[in-house]
Amino acid sequence: MERMLRVLNDLEQEGIIKGHALGGAMALLFYSEPTLTDDVDIFAYLPTKGHFIDLPRVYEALQKKGYTLKGEHFIIEGLRVQFLPADGKALWEEGVKEATARDFQGTQIRVISIEHLVAIMLDTNRPKDRARIGQLLEAEVEFDQKKLLAILTKYKLKERWEKIIGEEE
Repeated sequence: MERMLRVLNDLEQEGIIKGHALGGAMALLFYSEPTLTDDVDIFAYLPTKGHFIDLPRVYEALQKKGYTLKGEHFIIEGLRVQFLPADGKALWEEGVKEATARDFQGTQIRVISIEHLVAIMLDTNRPKDRARIGQLLEAEVEFDQKKLLAILTKYKLKERWEKIIGEEE
C-alpha cells in the first residue's frame, strides 16, 4: 500500500491531481479495526476540461508509470484504486480540505477525518456503510462529538445518524 500512496503523492507533485485524501474503508484503518474492502477510495481534485473531469489525463500519467485501468478502477501496485472528485460534493470537498497528514510506513498521506468519513457513509447510505458505522459504534471509536454534530447538521444528515444510533442502543 505504501508504494501506491507514493504514486498518488507523485501525481500530486507532478500537477496531475491538485490534492487528495484517503477515504472509504481504507481510511478507517487509521481509526479502528480493519474492515473488508475491495478497493481504495481516493478523494482528489481531478483535472478538468471545461465542466468535465479529464480522467484521460490521469490515465495517461498512470499508464506512463506502467499502471492500467480496469473498469472504474486504476490498478496501482496491485491495488484497485478509485478516484472520486473532491469537488463533486461539498461534503467530500470539505473532507479533503480538512484531512490530516498521517504516516503510513514512512509515506505521508492525507486521511479524511473520522467525523467526515461517518458523514460520507451516512450520505451514501449503502447497507455496507451503515454496517461500518455500526462497527465503529460497537468498537467505541472516539469521535469529536461537536465536530461530528456540526457536520451532520450542515449536510442534513443528523436524522440518519439519530436513526442509526437509536438502533444501536
